Amino acid sequence: MKLNRAENIPDEQLMLRTGEGDRTAYKLLVDRHLRIFLSFAARVVGDRAEAEDILQEAFIRVWKNAAKWDQGRKTRFTTWFYRVVMNLCIDVKRKRKPTIELDEAFEVFSGAAKPDEYMSDKQMAQMIAKALVQLPERQRIAMTLCYLQSLGNMEAAEIMGVSTGAIESLLVRGRKKMAEILKAQRQEFLKETM
Repeated sequence: MKLNRAENIPDEQLMLRTGEGDRTAYKLLVDRHLRIFLSFAARVVGDRAEAEDILQEAFIRVWKNAAKWDQGRKTRFTTWFYRVVMNLCIDVKRKRKPTIELDEAFEVFSGAAKPDEYMSDKQMAQMIAKALVQLPERQRIAMTLCYLQSLGNMEAAEIMGVSTGAIESLLVRGRKKMAEILKAQRQEFLKETM
């Protein structure tokens, strides 16, 4: 089977082909998923360079594990791959001291809240990005999966290995914590500008 009309080939089929050593199928998987998963990893670890390293390792794991891929499994490729990337992000964060580094990947936040009349969209995006990385790890991952990656609660729960009720709880707590952090940051910003 030739890989023409690649957009119509499901990820799971590409995984099977990759497991047979098909480099074109592997390249299609990488091309299809690199950008969105790089963005996810950058949001979780807060550093684009580390996110790039994580994605490199994640795609190496795709190549190495493709031969073991079971087409009959109930898990979609993207759910499995989110889990791989999430676990690599957690490993990286455990190995380093917590830092707050911003990256242009966080600029999607600029539309998440109405900009204050005193601050630019970019300043607001930076405040939201700083607030996100201050959340506890599980809340940050849940919020990133559901709000920034636009996954449903059921898929996010499957990726994180928790119930949908747990995801909903993490989201509620995450939103509350974000609001507290943003309120404090806004007050600090206003003190500095006045």
